[in-house]
Amino acid sequence: MEPGEETNWLPQVRRGVAEQCVLALLTRGEKYGFELARELGARGQIIASEGTLYPLLARLRRNGLVQTSWRESTSGPPRRYYHLTSDGELALASFKKQWRVFRDAVDEILSEGSQQ
Repeated sequence: MEPGEETNWLPQVRRGVAEQCVLALLTRGEKYGFELARELGARGQIIASEGTLYPLLARLRRNGLVQTSWRESTSGPPRRYYHLTSDGELALASFKKQWRVFRDAVDEILSEGSQQ
């Protein structure tokens, strides 16, 4: 690898925070999968594609962090809507606390490195 060449750290970080970003988006109300994919894609490409979102949503559902309901759509097939459970809210609150500490530590280290 050449100096300055992009490494594979960003996809790893994305995978680590994508679930939490989905939970955060659902705090504003329930959404169906395509809405979530569009929002996550528009905000810095948090997910690579819809194909990565649906397994993530299934995992959140299996873990009891979201629940789903089906609704008819006026513009196509029925849609599965996702909404937070109380466990999802607790998981997100815990992540937010941990994320701030982690983010601040990384920012501090990076800013120290730029002062040298």
